[in-house]
Amino acid sequence: MGAKFVKYVASAGRALHDSPLPVATQQLVALRASQINGCGFCVDMHTKDAAQAGETAQRLHLVAAWREAKIFTDAERAALELAEQGTRIADAAGGVPDEVWANAAKHYDEDQLAALVSLIALINSFNRLNVILQQPAGDYQPGQWR
Repeated sequence: MGAKFVKYVASAGRALHDSPLPVATQQLVALRASQINGCGFCVDMHTKDAAQAGETAQRLHLVAAWREAKIFTDAERAALELAEQGTRIADAAGGVPDEVWANAAKHYDEDQLAALVSLIALINSFNRLNVILQQPAGDYQPGQWR
């Protein structure tokens, strides 16, 4: 059962990879959610995949402090805020604030927003699987799961 479930979840990840949401944004969002959730395996994976895709070390190091960093675009900042709010959904009684959604909608079209929301849900699922299973970090090779 477990392997079958992971196979289906992984196929959703492949569909998102091919979505109109920029790859850099996908990696930054996945990295930030993974940091929040304490998923070492996913932090390792997304930093390595992002670096292989051309992301700079400086930007990767500053994802955890994106609010104070001037190196992210307004669109990336909107995506990171939505990712944080969607990841910390239990912390906000009213869910994701309307202004966070409106800000994301200013920067992304309908298909990109759908991909962004789906990515946030998916990375949170992967984070929970890996944290529950205590999946160790460090051995991931870039592109290993594609």
